[in-house]
Amino acid sequence: MKTLSIMFVAVALIATSSLYAQRKTDIENSKDHPLVSRFTGAVIEFYKETKWGNYQLPIDDNGKIDWNKPKELEGKVTRIQYTTSPDNNSEFVLQNYKAAFKKAGFIVLISIANEELGESDRPHTWGDKYYATGGYYNGLNNGKFGMGIGLPIWKNNHAFIAAKINQGGKDIYAVIYAVVDEKYTLITEDIVEVEAVETGMVSAENISKAILSTGHIAVYDILFESGKSEIKQESSAALKNIAEYMNSNAAKKFFIVGHTDNTGNFEAAIILSENRAKAITNELVTKYGVKQEQLKARGVASLAPIESNLTKEGRAKNRRVEIVEQ
Repeated sequence: MKTLSIMFVAVALIATSSLYAQRKTDIENSKDHPLVSRFTGAVIEFYKETKWGNYQLPIDDNGKIDWNKPKELEGKVTRIQYTTSPDNNSEFVLQNYKAAFKKAGFIVLISIANEELGESDRPHTWGDKYYATGGYYNGLNNGKFGMGIGLPIWKNNHAFIAAKINQGGKDIYAVIYAVVDEKYTLITEDIVEVEAVETGMVSAENISKAILSTGHIAVYDILFESGKSEIKQESSAALKNIAEYMNSNAAKKFFIVGHTDNTGNFEAAIILSENRAKAITNELVTKYGVKQEQLKARGVASLAPIESNLTKEGRAKNRRVEIVEQ
């Protein structure tokens, strides 16, 4: 794998000094992530791998902070907290990571520091919104991935950067939050390896084959934000292929059926799955010319799993849309 090379050029570090680091060596059973090398002179204070989790990244498509509609990333999450010298202010850390990400082929999604963090211009406010859950800010609950060192309060020297790369067909996000305290600069690094269901893009040809042989087909290429029924823009290719098949088989009628896994409230899932099916039906009719009389929308939540909900892979396969011939 290609690793980042953080180029340190300006500040001389005293790695063994207790003036800024709580430790002189990394904690046991910790390591750098293979995609992101550590900031020069930093020491690992906390390390945790979460094999599967829902990570919320509050960034919109324009590279702005959006707390109300965060991106829902599902997959493996590795959190590493480093400390380094407080001489390394947040903007210096930010620029080093930014340059290294670009050099390694990452796309930088956002890179902001200090007052640019907006209403959360203090670490304790940022922490409440980004890592906490509930409370005054109704935070994103990213703290569930662990936190060895809490964020300092009333320290305005902080920065946030997030970047993305695709390797081996997998989207990988690197998220860095740096804040300067009295005795150290704390760097909290999250690496999110997004897992996708391996199904292959739905096409008019494989829809036809599946309908002829089994009377239905599972579709995984129509995407939604977690808990919502608005169709993501990247679903357009799948919708176009579905419409191509339906328009070529105008005498046939179909159910569009929404399915979920068994997590969460069942009654809410029934409503959500039906609303998603209705959204797809509406999209096919209004944007792709499918006849309204060909389609009926239904939602069954978790009533028809195709794999066990006890595993992350099974739950991912169960979250789907099916086209069923009437």
